[in-house]
Amino acid sequence: MPQDIWVLLVVGLVILLAFFVLRSIRVIPEYIRLVILALGRYAGTRGPGVVLVLPWEMAYRVDLRERFLEIPKQTSITKDNAPISIDFLVYYRVVDARASVLQVDDVVNASKNIATTTLRAVIGDITLDDVLAKREAINDQLRVKLDEVTERWGIKITRVEIKEIEPPRDVQDAMNRQMTAERVRRATVTAAQGEREAAIMVAEGEKQANILRAEGEKQGAVLKAEGEKQAQALRAQGFAMALQVISRIAQGADPNTMALQYMDTLRQVGSSPATKFVLPMEMTGIAQAIAATLTARADGNGKAPEPDTSADASQPDFLADLDVQK
Repeated sequence: MPQDIWVLLVVGLVILLAFFVLRSIRVIPEYIRLVILALGRYAGTRGPGVVLVLPWEMAYRVDLRERFLEIPKQTSITKDNAPISIDFLVYYRVVDARASVLQVDDVVNASKNIATTTLRAVIGDITLDDVLAKREAINDQLRVKLDEVTERWGIKITRVEIKEIEPPRDVQDAMNRQMTAERVRRATVTAAQGEREAAIMVAEGEKQANILRAEGEKQGAVLKAEGEKQAQALRAQGFAMALQVISRIAQGADPNTMALQYMDTLRQVGSSPATKFVLPMEMTGIAQAIAATLTARADGNGKAPEPDTSADASQPDFLADLDVQK
Protein backbone atom coordinates (compact mmCIF):
# COMPACT_ATOMS: atom_id res chain seq x y z
CA MET A 1 0.00 0.00 0.00
CA PRO A 2 2.65 2.59 0.84
CA GLN A 3 4.54 1.61 -2.30
CA ASP A 4 1.54 2.32 -4.47
CA ILE A 5 1.23 5.78 -2.95
CA TRP A 6 4.81 6.58 -3.80
CA VAL A 7 4.26 5.44 -7.35
CA LEU A 8 1.23 7.66 -7.66
CA LEU A 9 3.17 10.63 -6.28
CA VAL A 10 6.01 10.10 -8.74
CA VAL A 11 3.59 9.79 -11.64
CA GLY A 12 1.79 12.95 -10.52
CA LEU A 13 5.06 14.87 -10.28
CA VAL A 14 6.10 13.73 -13.76
CA ILE A 15 2.77 14.78 -15.20
CA LEU A 16 2.97 18.14 -13.42
CA LEU A 17 6.53 18.65 -14.64
CA ALA A 18 5.53 17.78 -18.20
CA PHE A 19 2.62 20.20 -17.99
CA PHE A 20 4.88 23.05 -16.88
CA VAL A 21 7.45 22.23 -19.56
CA LEU A 22 4.80 22.21 -22.25
CA ARG A 23 3.42 25.47 -20.93
CA SER A 24 6.92 27.01 -21.01
CA ILE A 25 7.71 26.14 -24.62
CA ARG A 26 6.54 28.80 -27.10
CA VAL A 27 6.97 29.22 -30.85
CA ILE A 28 7.67 32.89 -31.64
CA PRO A 29 7.15 34.32 -35.22
CA GLU A 30 9.88 36.28 -36.98
CA TYR A 31 8.27 39.69 -36.32
CA ILE A 32 7.65 39.08 -32.57
CA ARG A 33 10.04 39.49 -29.70
CA LEU A 34 9.52 38.47 -26.06
CA VAL A 35 10.80 40.79 -23.34
CA ILE A 36 11.45 38.52 -20.33
CA LEU A 37 11.24 39.62 -16.67
CA ALA A 38 12.46 36.96 -14.20
CA LEU A 39 11.20 37.64 -10.68
CA GLY A 40 10.64 41.28 -11.69
CA ARG A 41 14.04 41.86 -13.26
CA TYR A 42 14.87 42.16 -16.96
CA ALA A 43 16.18 38.79 -18.16
CA GLY A 44 16.62 39.45 -21.88
CA THR A 45 14.76 39.55 -25.16
CA ARG A 46 13.97 36.21 -26.81
CA GLY A 47 12.79 35.11 -30.20
CA PRO A 48 12.09 34.22 -32.88
CA GLY A 49 11.72 30.43 -33.02
CA VAL A 50 11.23 28.02 -30.09
CA VAL A 51 11.55 29.89 -26.80
CA LEU A 52 11.38 28.49 -23.27
CA VAL A 53 9.62 30.71 -20.73
CA LEU A 54 9.94 29.39 -17.21
CA PRO A 55 7.03 29.59 -14.77
CA TRP A 56 8.65 32.31 -12.67
CA GLU A 57 9.29 34.48 -15.76
CA MET A 58 6.93 37.05 -17.33
CA ALA A 59 6.98 37.51 -21.12
CA TYR A 60 5.80 40.69 -22.93
CA ARG A 61 5.12 40.37 -26.65
CA VAL A 62 6.42 43.19 -28.83
CA ASP A 63 5.47 43.45 -32.51
CA LEU A 64 8.36 44.74 -34.68
CA ARG A 65 6.29 45.34 -37.84
CA GLU A 66 5.50 48.82 -39.08
CA ARG A 67 2.12 49.91 -37.77
CA PHE A 68 0.08 53.08 -37.79
CA LEU A 69 -1.88 55.23 -35.42
CA GLU A 70 -5.00 56.97 -36.64
CA ILE A 71 -5.23 60.30 -34.88
CA PRO A 72 -8.86 61.47 -34.81
CA LYS A 73 -9.86 64.94 -35.94
CA GLN A 74 -8.30 67.61 -33.73
CA THR A 75 -9.18 71.30 -33.59
CA SER A 76 -6.09 73.49 -33.59
CA ILE A 77 -5.57 77.25 -33.62
CA THR A 78 -3.29 78.65 -36.32
CA LYS A 79 -0.85 81.49 -35.89
CA ASP A 80 -3.42 83.99 -37.19
CA ASN A 81 -6.06 82.69 -34.68
CA ALA A 82 -8.11 80.65 -37.14
CA PRO A 83 -9.60 77.37 -35.84
CA ILE A 84 -8.96 74.41 -38.09
CA SER A 85 -9.69 70.68 -37.81
CA ILE A 86 -7.05 68.14 -38.87
CA ASP A 87 -6.84 64.36 -38.71
CA PHE A 88 -3.76 62.39 -39.72
CA LEU A 89 -1.96 59.04 -39.63
CA VAL A 90 1.31 58.23 -37.86
CA TYR A 91 3.35 55.29 -39.15
CA TYR A 92 5.85 53.80 -36.70
CA ARG A 93 7.80 50.65 -35.84
CA VAL A 94 9.51 49.36 -32.71
CA VAL A 95 13.30 49.33 -33.01
CA ASP A 96 14.06 48.57 -29.33
CA ALA A 97 11.72 46.01 -27.74
CA ARG A 98 13.26 46.44 -24.27
CA ALA A 99 12.75 50.25 -24.23
CA SER A 100 9.17 49.94 -25.53
CA VAL A 101 8.33 47.80 -22.47
CA LEU A 102 10.51 49.24 -19.73
CA GLN A 103 10.54 52.97 -20.62
CA VAL A 104 6.85 53.67 -21.11
CA ASP A 105 3.52 52.33 -20.01
CA ASP A 106 1.26 51.54 -22.99
CA VAL A 107 3.48 52.82 -25.77
CA VAL A 108 0.60 53.01 -28.28
CA ASN A 109 -1.58 55.37 -26.25
CA ALA A 110 1.46 57.39 -25.25
CA SER A 111 2.42 57.85 -28.91
CA LYS A 112 -1.15 58.83 -29.81
CA ASN A 113 -1.31 61.48 -27.09
CA ILE A 114 2.09 62.94 -27.93
CA ALA A 115 1.05 63.11 -31.61
CA THR A 116 -2.04 65.13 -30.69
CA THR A 117 -0.14 67.69 -28.61
CA THR A 118 2.63 67.93 -31.19
CA LEU A 119 0.08 68.66 -33.92
CA ARG A 120 -1.34 71.58 -31.97
CA ALA A 121 2.14 72.96 -31.32
CA VAL A 122 3.12 72.76 -35.00
CA ILE A 123 -0.13 74.28 -36.29
CA GLY A 124 0.14 77.10 -33.75
CA ASP A 125 3.30 78.34 -35.47
CA ILE A 126 1.83 78.38 -39.01
CA THR A 127 -0.70 80.70 -40.62
CA LEU A 128 -3.93 79.41 -42.13
CA ASP A 129 -2.78 79.94 -45.71
CA ASP A 130 0.42 77.98 -45.07
CA VAL A 131 -1.52 75.18 -43.40
CA LEU A 132 -3.68 74.85 -46.50
CA ALA A 133 -0.81 75.16 -48.96
CA LYS A 134 2.15 73.46 -47.24
CA ARG A 135 0.85 70.04 -46.26
CA GLU A 136 4.12 68.23 -47.03
CA ALA A 137 6.11 70.64 -44.88
CA ILE A 138 3.72 70.09 -41.97
CA ASN A 139 4.06 66.31 -42.38
CA ASP A 140 7.84 66.58 -42.17
CA GLN A 141 7.71 68.82 -39.09
CA LEU A 142 5.35 66.43 -37.30
CA ARG A 143 7.53 63.44 -38.15
CA VAL A 144 10.71 65.10 -36.86
CA LYS A 145 9.13 66.33 -33.62
CA LEU A 146 7.39 63.02 -32.87
CA ASP A 147 10.56 61.08 -33.58
CA GLU A 148 12.49 63.21 -31.10
CA VAL A 149 10.03 62.31 -28.34
CA THR A 150 9.42 58.63 -29.12
CA GLU A 151 13.07 57.77 -29.73
CA ARG A 152 13.64 57.13 -26.03
CA TRP A 153 10.69 54.71 -26.08
CA GLY A 154 12.36 52.56 -28.70
CA ILE A 155 9.94 53.72 -31.45
CA LYS A 156 10.90 55.10 -34.86
CA ILE A 157 8.37 57.40 -36.59
CA THR A 158 8.66 56.54 -40.29
CA ARG A 159 5.96 58.72 -41.82
CA VAL A 160 3.19 61.20 -41.00
CA GLU A 161 0.30 61.81 -43.40
CA ILE A 162 -2.43 64.42 -42.97
CA LYS A 163 -5.73 62.96 -44.12
CA GLU A 164 -8.03 65.98 -44.12
CA ILE A 165 -7.87 69.66 -43.29
CA GLU A 166 -11.21 71.32 -42.59
CA PRO A 167 -11.10 75.12 -42.29
CA PRO A 168 -13.94 77.19 -40.76
CA ARG A 169 -17.15 77.73 -42.71
CA ASP A 170 -16.46 81.37 -43.55
CA VAL A 171 -12.97 80.46 -44.70
CA GLN A 172 -14.44 77.76 -46.95
CA ASP A 173 -16.83 80.30 -48.47
CA ALA A 174 -13.96 82.72 -49.08
CA MET A 175 -11.92 79.91 -50.65
CA ASN A 176 -14.84 79.03 -52.94
CA ARG A 177 -15.15 82.65 -54.05
CA GLN A 178 -11.41 82.85 -54.60
CA MET A 179 -11.47 79.63 -56.59
CA THR A 180 -14.32 80.96 -58.74
CA ALA A 181 -12.46 84.22 -59.35
CA GLU A 182 -9.31 82.30 -60.23
CA ARG A 183 -11.17 80.16 -62.73
CA VAL A 184 -12.73 83.25 -64.30
CA ARG A 185 -9.30 84.84 -64.50
CA ARG A 186 -7.83 81.76 -66.13
CA ALA A 187 -10.70 81.61 -68.61
CA THR A 188 -10.18 85.29 -69.46
CA VAL A 189 -6.44 84.80 -69.86
CA THR A 190 -7.01 81.75 -72.02
CA ALA A 191 -9.49 83.63 -74.20
CA ALA A 192 -7.10 86.58 -74.52
CA GLN A 193 -4.26 84.27 -75.46
CA GLY A 194 -6.47 82.60 -78.05
CA GLU A 195 -7.45 85.95 -79.56
CA ARG A 196 -3.81 87.04 -79.54
CA GLU A 197 -2.67 83.88 -81.29
CA ALA A 198 -5.52 84.22 -83.80
CA ALA A 199 -4.57 87.83 -84.51
CA ILE A 200 -0.93 86.82 -84.93
CA MET A 201 -1.91 84.06 -87.33
CA VAL A 202 -4.13 86.44 -89.32
CA ALA A 203 -1.32 89.02 -89.45
CA GLU A 204 1.13 86.36 -90.54
CA GLY A 205 -1.30 85.26 -93.25
CA GLU A 206 -1.76 88.84 -94.45
CA LYS A 207 2.00 89.34 -94.39
CA GLN A 208 2.57 86.22 -96.48
CA ALA A 209 -0.22 87.27 -98.84
CA ASN A 210 1.30 90.75 -99.24
CA ILE A 211 4.73 89.24 -99.84
CA LEU A 212 3.35 86.87 -102.45
CA ARG A 213 1.33 89.69 -104.03
CA ALA A 214 4.41 91.94 -104.16
CA GLU A 215 6.47 89.12 -105.63
CA GLY A 216 3.78 88.59 -108.26
CA GLU A 217 3.61 92.29 -109.08
CA LYS A 218 7.40 92.43 -109.24
CA GLN A 219 7.56 89.47 -111.59
CA GLY A 220 4.73 90.97 -113.67
CA ALA A 221 6.52 94.31 -113.89
CA VAL A 222 9.77 92.58 -114.84
CA LEU A 223 8.03 90.55 -117.51
CA LYS A 224 6.21 93.64 -118.79
CA ALA A 225 9.46 95.62 -118.92
CA GLU A 226 11.14 92.76 -120.72
CA GLY A 227 8.26 92.68 -123.21
CA GLU A 228 8.39 96.44 -123.75
CA LYS A 229 12.16 96.23 -124.17
CA GLN A 230 11.86 93.52 -126.77
CA ALA A 231 8.98 95.38 -128.48
CA GLN A 232 11.00 98.61 -128.61
CA ALA A 233 13.99 96.71 -129.97
CA LEU A 234 11.80 95.14 -132.64
CA ARG A 235 10.25 98.55 -133.49
CA ALA A 236 13.70 100.11 -133.67
CA GLN A 237 14.89 97.31 -135.91
CA GLY A 238 11.82 97.74 -138.11
CA PHE A 239 12.28 101.51 -138.23
CA ALA A 240 15.97 101.11 -139.08
CA MET A 241 15.14 98.65 -141.83
CA ALA A 242 12.48 101.07 -143.17
CA LEU A 243 14.99 103.91 -143.14
CA GLN A 244 17.47 101.72 -144.99
CA VAL A 245 14.84 100.92 -147.64
CA ILE A 246 13.88 104.59 -147.91
CA SER A 247 17.51 105.56 -148.17
CA ARG A 248 18.12 103.06 -150.98
CA ILE A 249 15.01 104.23 -152.81
CA ALA A 250 15.86 107.93 -152.24
CA GLN A 251 19.34 107.45 -153.70
CA GLY A 252 17.83 106.41 -157.03
CA ALA A 253 14.97 108.94 -157.01
CA ASP A 254 14.65 111.66 -159.73
CA PRO A 255 15.40 115.22 -158.48
CA ASN A 256 12.18 116.36 -160.04
CA THR A 257 10.25 113.84 -157.98
CA MET A 258 11.91 115.15 -154.85
CA ALA A 259 11.09 118.71 -155.85
CA LEU A 260 7.46 117.80 -156.41
CA GLN A 261 7.41 116.11 -153.01
CA TYR A 262 8.79 119.27 -151.44
CA MET A 263 6.15 121.37 -153.20
CA ASP A 264 3.39 119.07 -151.95
CA THR A 265 4.77 119.42 -148.44
CA LEU A 266 4.80 123.23 -148.76
CA ARG A 267 1.20 123.12 -149.98
CA GLN A 268 0.15 121.13 -146.91
CA VAL A 269 2.02 123.56 -144.68
CA GLY A 270 0.32 126.50 -146.35
CA SER A 271 -3.11 124.99 -145.83
CA SER A 272 -2.47 124.57 -142.10
CA PRO A 273 -4.38 126.95 -139.79
CA ALA A 274 -1.18 127.74 -137.90
CA THR A 275 0.16 131.30 -138.00
CA LYS A 276 3.79 130.35 -137.60
CA PHE A 277 5.89 127.91 -139.59
CA VAL A 278 9.23 126.33 -138.84
CA LEU A 279 11.31 125.86 -142.02
CA PRO A 280 14.49 123.77 -142.13
CA MET A 281 17.88 125.39 -142.72
CA GLU A 282 18.25 123.83 -146.17
CA MET A 283 14.95 125.38 -147.29
CA THR A 284 16.86 127.79 -149.53
CA GLY A 285 18.47 124.93 -151.41
CA ILE A 286 15.14 123.23 -151.72
CA ALA A 287 13.55 126.41 -153.04
CA GLN A 288 16.32 126.84 -155.60
CA ALA A 289 15.84 123.21 -156.70
CA ILE A 290 12.14 123.82 -157.11
CA ALA A 291 12.74 127.07 -159.05
CA ALA A 292 15.23 125.36 -161.30
CA THR A 293 12.80 122.55 -161.97
CA LEU A 294 10.08 125.00 -162.89
CA THR A 295 12.43 126.95 -165.15
CA ALA A 296 13.57 123.76 -166.84
CA ARG A 297 10.03 122.79 -167.55
CA ALA A 298 9.27 126.27 -168.87
CA ASP A 299 12.27 126.20 -171.22
CA GLY A 300 11.49 122.65 -172.30
CA ASN A 301 15.02 121.40 -172.04
CA GLY A 302 13.88 118.74 -169.51
CA LYS A 303 17.06 119.03 -167.41
CA ALA A 304 17.17 120.90 -164.14
CA PRO A 305 20.31 122.80 -163.17
CA GLU A 306 22.25 121.84 -160.09
CA PRO A 307 20.80 123.54 -156.97
CA ASP A 308 22.93 126.13 -155.19
CA THR A 309 23.11 125.07 -151.56
CA SER A 310 25.50 127.76 -150.44
CA ALA A 311 24.51 129.93 -147.54
CA ASP A 312 24.84 133.13 -149.67
CA ALA A 313 22.35 132.13 -152.34
CA SER A 314 19.42 134.42 -152.70
CA GLN A 315 15.94 133.29 -151.89
CA PRO A 316 13.72 132.67 -154.93
CA ASP A 317 11.05 135.15 -155.72
CA PHE A 318 8.09 132.83 -155.33
CA LEU A 319 8.82 132.38 -151.57
CA ALA A 320 8.25 136.04 -151.09
CA ASP A 321 4.74 135.53 -152.32
CA LEU A 322 3.94 132.92 -149.64
CA ASP A 323 1.48 134.31 -147.11
CA VAL A 324 2.79 132.98 -143.76
CA GLN A 325 0.24 134.94 -141.78
CA LYS A 326 -3.51 134.56 -141.75
